Amino acid sequence: MALEVIVTEPTQPTDLPPLLFVHGAWHGAWCWTEHFTGYFADRGYTSYAIDLRGHGASPGNLRTARIAHYVADVRRVAVELSAPPILIGHSMGGLIVQQYLARYRARAGVLMAPVPRTGAIGATWRVVTSHPLAFLRANATLSLGPIVDDPDRAISLLFGPKMGRDAAIHYAAMLQDESYLAYLEMILELPHPSRVKDPVLVLGAGEDAVFSPAEVEATARAYRTEAIMFPGMGHDMMLEPDWSDPADAMATWLARLPLDS
Repeated sequence: MALEVIVTEPTQPTDLPPLLFVHGAWHGAWCWTEHFTGYFADRGYTSYAIDLRGHGASPGNLRTARIAHYVADVRRVAVELSAPPILIGHSMGGLIVQQYLARYRARAGVLMAPVPRTGAIGATWRVVTSHPLAFLRANATLSLGPIVDDPDRAISLLFGPKMGRDAAIHYAAMLQDESYLAYLEMILELPHPSRVKDPVLVLGAGEDAVFSPAEVEATARAYRTEAIMFPGMGHDMMLEPDWSDPADAMATWLARLPLDS
C-alpha cells in the first residue's frame, strides 16, 4: 500500500534530522502543510507529512483501521528516511507517536494536544455531555464522522476563541471520517511512558475542548517533563491564528537536543 507523504525541503541542504508529522483523527497531512512544514523548512528541516491509511490521498479501509495499523504506517515511512526522524504527533497522532516510541527508537518525539496517558475517556465524556445526539449517531453508525459533520460542532471542539469564523469553516470542511476501532483503542490501548527512552516535548492548548490542560500536564509528567501550555488556543494548535507560538517553542526545543540523542 502506497501512502501519501508530502515532503517539504529547505532551500539549502542541512544536517538537521528529518521531521515526520503525524496527524490526528479526522485530519490529514494538510493540517501540517498549512503552516508548520514551511516554517521548519525555513529553519533547515526537511519535513514529511503523512496521510495515514484511509486519510487524504492514502488508500485504506477506515472501518478496519486500528492504532497499530497507523503505527505501522509511520514505521514504513520512518525506515525509508535518511536518519531517525523526530516524530511530531497531534491528538490521535500523539498517541500514535507514543506507541511508536514505546516500540522503536527515534531522534525525539513532540506531542501536541495528545491523547493523554489515561486515554480518551475524558474526551468521550466531554463529547457525551456537550453533543449527546452526535455521540449517539457515532455509536449507531460505528463511525466518528458524526462528531464533526456539523461545522459549528467541529469548530467548538477544535478551535479556540481567537479563530476567525471564515478560517474555521474552511478547515471544518476539510475534516473526514475516522476509524471507530481506532477511537475505541484511544480509550483501551493506553500509552506506556516507561518504555520510551527518547526525549519528549509536550505542548498543550489552554482552551482545548478535547483534551483538558490537566490531562496534557499529567501526560508531560509521565514523561518526566513539563508541558508548555498556550493560553487561548484550541485543540488544533497548528491551525490557530497564533500557530507560530507552539512552532517557536518546538523549534527552540529541537535546537537544544543533544547531538547524540
